[in-house]
Amino acid sequence: MAEAGAALYQRRTDDGPPGWRSATATDRTGASRQCRKGTARRRGESAAAAQSPSDLPTPGQHGTGSLWALTLGSIGVVYGDIGTSPLYAMRESLHATASQGRAEADVIGVISLLIWTIILIVTFKYVVLILRADNRGEGGTLSLVALVQQALNRRPVWLIGLGMVGISLFFGDSMITPAISVLSAVEGLSLITPTFESFVLPITLAIIAALFVVQRWGTGFVSVFFGPVMAAWFATMGIMGLVHLGDNLEILWALNPTYAAGFVVTNGFASLIVLGSVFLSVTGAEALYADLGHFGKRPIRLAWVGLVWPALTLSYLGQGALVLSNPEAARDPFFLMAPDWGLLPLVLLATLATVIASQAVISGAFSMMKQAVRMGLLPRLEILHTSETQEGQIYLPKVNAILAVGVIVLVLIFGSSSDLAAAYGIAVTGDMVITSILASMVVLRAWRWKPALVAVIGLPILLIELIFLGANILKIPQGGWVPIMFAATMILLMWTWMRGTRHVQEAARRGATTIDALIEMLAKSSRLKDVPGTAVFLTSDPDIAPAALMHNIKHNHVLHDRNIIVCVSVATRPFVPDAERIRITRLSERFSRVDMFFGYMEETNVPRALALARKMGEKFDIMSTSFFLNRRTFRPSKHQGLPSWQESLFITLAKSAANATDFYRLPTNRVIELGQQIII
Repeated sequence: MAEAGAALYQRRTDDGPPGWRSATATDRTGASRQCRKGTARRRGESAAAAQSPSDLPTPGQHGTGSLWALTLGSIGVVYGDIGTSPLYAMRESLHATASQGRAEADVIGVISLLIWTIILIVTFKYVVLILRADNRGEGGTLSLVALVQQALNRRPVWLIGLGMVGISLFFGDSMITPAISVLSAVEGLSLITPTFESFVLPITLAIIAALFVVQRWGTGFVSVFFGPVMAAWFATMGIMGLVHLGDNLEILWALNPTYAAGFVVTNGFASLIVLGSVFLSVTGAEALYADLGHFGKRPIRLAWVGLVWPALTLSYLGQGALVLSNPEAARDPFFLMAPDWGLLPLVLLATLATVIASQAVISGAFSMMKQAVRMGLLPRLEILHTSETQEGQIYLPKVNAILAVGVIVLVLIFGSSSDLAAAYGIAVTGDMVITSILASMVVLRAWRWKPALVAVIGLPILLIELIFLGANILKIPQGGWVPIMFAATMILLMWTWMRGTRHVQEAARRGATTIDALIEMLAKSSRLKDVPGTAVFLTSDPDIAPAALMHNIKHNHVLHDRNIIVCVSVATRPFVPDAERIRITRLSERFSRVDMFFGYMEETNVPRALALARKMGEKFDIMSTSFFLNRRTFRPSKHQGLPSWQESLFITLAKSAANATDFYRLPTNRVIELGQQIII
């Protein structure tokens, strides 16, 4: 699977914004030939140098612990979003049928659609098929992009586009999910007494504000309660559904898929409106794949089959039976399943469940943005770790602020979960369609399945998802424009960053001195003063002399005893083992190049990687080492380059980039920054 194709790397260092570089071919170690370009003629490549990251399988980076603990954890994190969909999916689906006069067959048909949508999309597509397409144990849209890239041995434009659209849609979904989930739970208060109705919005805003405020301190402490709380939530909804089955056993006919098909055939084009609401039942299904690296396949599958799937099915059947026996219950069938004495506890439990679901989505957004930065799709973002033991618990201040503002604005604009439901669905269906396309490419090119088999399995699922996408597109005037607007903005930012990065790199190469030519010139020069210690220069292009090195020579007229040129690359795998972390190339007696390879889920910790270089024979004292960085500022060009609006946007993005010292985990007291102004 993942071993098919080449290892592709993205250069990203302080010497200019990060930009993709992909290999067109690989040597037998799987290393990018472009990364090795020009090194064959250099003297004395270290015999002890580590091989670059290969495409051999490596152990998955799943969470550790017993199967039971991982299964319970996946219930809390993986299934939070889809677990809160019964709050509104059934209600909105029934409301969509009301305009035509709801009949008993409509209720059974809608429940059948809900149940079989879960079976086809979640159980068959994600649990059975997509979970197999892991990239060294990691999942998510970018993992699929990396697998396709390896299989194709290149990075076509359409693949970049699909990855950007997938990331953008997920980010939009990360704003809508907390808003609709918390709103739908708090709205249950109005069923206790109408007096609470005026407090729904303030309570919702207070919960959301608190949720984003606590992100700064992480969720390590409270996350231990996620699994038990969500397990109680699924058990409660399953028991309520089971109890209400006796209201009208006719609802069991919904288990027959012909009732779902019959509803669509009978209502024709009008059924698309209902399908747009039915799809709300599987929002959050993409989390099964995105959270693969945290828990592993077996715990996620066990949690689904053992608890989540039965609980969801019983809940929808129970809601349907209640509505058949009491049509007035269609206004909010989930909460009306509870007895009067249990309504307030149910609202409180539902609120906890929606907060957990929102937390899982927010954490997913942090992880997705981190991967996008590592892959050069966005400028450097400040990434803070909130746990000393769990590497995956991170906090991105800027992303958190954007999400918080977006969620609060959505709550204020739409005001109710029913109105917000119109905005929900397009992002998820679009992301699912992209997942299906990418997975089909992996199956065809990496797994080498026969095209006929892929067509038989993949095309029906893709067709169903396209129908759901079309159904959700009909909701654009009612609010579906929101995720489209979010996605379009994100795509514009990523496209501008990538295009501007490429333009800057081309400008930097014009008139630049190659590292070989510089070393030859320095060997003949006697004007420079030798200084003790080691100088480390980070660069985005290993073939040209780093700008910081050139400025140090030109303005300070000094040259250190040891000079190490560091080239950081991000592999198309989530993690790179230490044995494959670095490759050392001896350029001369005083110059060495160290190529560092990091997975797209890892931290780019340069000092830690340099410690590996010392163990492999690169002699230097880390305490007498200085790190030279090139701080670039950009000025727009009046005559050439990008369009003026895009130049301005790129410059704004570059200014917002996080400090390189923190990003690469460099010791602040040994960093020297040299400025450079570039006209783009």
